[in-house]
Amino acid sequence: MYQCVAENKHGIIYFSAELVVLASPPDFSRSQVRALLKAKTGSAVTMECRPQAYPPPITSWRKGSEQLQSTDRISLLPDGTLRIINVTKTDVGSYTCLARNQFGMASTTRRLLVTDPTRITQGPVDMEIIVGESIVLPCQIACDASLDVSFSWAFNGQLLNKLDPHYEHVGGGVAGDLMIRNIQLKHAGKYVCVIDTDVESLSAAAILIVKGPPGAPDSVTVEEITDSTAQLSWRPGQDNGSPILSYIIQTKTAFTVGWQAVNTVPEVIDGNTLTATVVDLNAWVEYEFRVLARNSVGVGEPSPASLKTRTEDAVPDTAPANVGGGGGSKSELVITWEPVPEELQNGDGFGYIIALRLLGELTWTHVVTSAPGRYVYRNESIAPFSPFTVKVGAYNVKGQGPFSPVTTVFSAEEEPSRMPEGVWARSISDTEFEVSWQTLSDSPERVLGYEVMYWEDDTKPETMGKVRVSANQCTVNISGLKGYTQYFLTVSSFNTAGTGPRTPTINITTKKSPPGQPPVNVEWNLIGSKLTVHWDPVVTMEMESEVTGYKVSYTRNRHTEINTVTTNVTSVELILPADDNYIIQICALSDSGDGMPTEPINIHKLSKKPCSNLDRVGFIVSFTL
Repeated sequence: MYQCVAENKHGIIYFSAELVVLASPPDFSRSQVRALLKAKTGSAVTMECRPQAYPPPITSWRKGSEQLQSTDRISLLPDGTLRIINVTKTDVGSYTCLARNQFGMASTTRRLLVTDPTRITQGPVDMEIIVGESIVLPCQIACDASLDVSFSWAFNGQLLNKLDPHYEHVGGGVAGDLMIRNIQLKHAGKYVCVIDTDVESLSAAAILIVKGPPGAPDSVTVEEITDSTAQLSWRPGQDNGSPILSYIIQTKTAFTVGWQAVNTVPEVIDGNTLTATVVDLNAWVEYEFRVLARNSVGVGEPSPASLKTRTEDAVPDTAPANVGGGGGSKSELVITWEPVPEELQNGDGFGYIIALRLLGELTWTHVVTSAPGRYVYRNESIAPFSPFTVKVGAYNVKGQGPFSPVTTVFSAEEEPSRMPEGVWARSISDTEFEVSWQTLSDSPERVLGYEVMYWEDDTKPETMGKVRVSANQCTVNISGLKGYTQYFLTVSSFNTAGTGPRTPTINITTKKSPPGQPPVNVEWNLIGSKLTVHWDPVVTMEMESEVTGYKVSYTRNRHTEINTVTTNVTSVELILPADDNYIIQICALSDSGDGMPTEPINIHKLSKKPCSNLDRVGFIVSFTL
């Protein structure tokens, strides 16, 4: 086809003409065919022979050098096509098509390869699996080695997305297995393995059932509510491959932390039950409810919470706990209790009823209060430290609840009116002194204990200290003091009403500190078992106590027992039996205690071994520290 195009500024026109060549020899250059043709045993093979030629050519076929003729399996079609049905291995070979007209001749040759049928040796099978597990779907074949093979997988009719992290093709060659990791409910369905070769296409399918915990129930509704029960209904969620066995009901209030399981009637709700009555609720409390389903796999996600619903009000059914009291000021009876939690108050207008009477009386006095946990009853006629029997109850707009058990509470007492006698003190060391007194065994008021106050200087309040002990003690050691410092102190008794009168002030001076220097120039010598040790006297500083003597401590090597010897002089003689090593230390003594000890001194004794021509051998060793 030839076309002429004419164009100027006003437009464009076309003119076409067709040139037909009506005489040409056969030519296969524009009808290329595959040089190798593969077919499986038993299939049909078609080989075309359509060269370009005019006039149309006469065609013939040869297998190798053998001229082919039509048979019951071989067909030579008018258009030159060769068709062989039910091919076998005997059909393998080279096939040549010859085309001829008056202008010439041409031929084309191709080779036929007949292969054994491909077989699926292991294909996927129907399976049930739990959410979160991983599996491999097998797809393995046996095929002719000359075939090219490819595997692909389809899920519910769609080719699998190779980018999905849950899927991975594993195996190779004649295996196209599919691994599915961390299976989810969405992976349930039909899986098809497709095998494509040069000569055929096969497939194998399997159904995968994925089981998981049930889906969340829906539409949780409170159908009816009383002061202690609530009737619920809901719609079930998906069973996710495993029938629902039971339901769990949970509730939450403003007074609880998180969701909590509740009691229901019936206690066990089976998978077909879509209603339940929750019991043991508290009156006048707002509740939310939710439902969870359980199957053989596990417990599923919870339903959305129901609307908040308040139970009806009721008479209080909880009594205040831990009723007690005592103390306070003169003519007072202090009563305390543990308040009833808001979630147990059962209604509006909540308060407490206090019933009290003097021990031994019959008539109760009742007091109503909204105070949470403490009430002070005042009456000038109340004698100090009088016993009262007390009980506390609760009430609200619906009525009065139960009382607590009766307990005994004492009214306020008066502080002690007498002071301790026989107060004296002595210094124990540079940081401690001891204070003692006579107990008030015949005090008209109750005495719970004694208080010692001490100070350095009346003009410096920060130096004030205070120590309290129980009533059965008549002495106390006060430590953490300054050395060689004068302290002032008084003693008084106390009870819940306060402290009584203080004793006249006395003073005490702490001792000087012990010697701060260890003995020096220590020398020792050892003859047999006799150890002699010498040292220089310790000279004390102005703020240190005078030396009253010395203490020598010694212990055998690898033993824990410590032996001590005291002396008024600067030497000592020790008998150290046994062939062993010793460690000794020396320190100065004073009224304030032991001074600084020397560093440990190791005494090494020599073992007794026989010496020729000698009756006795002695050694003298001197050491200076």
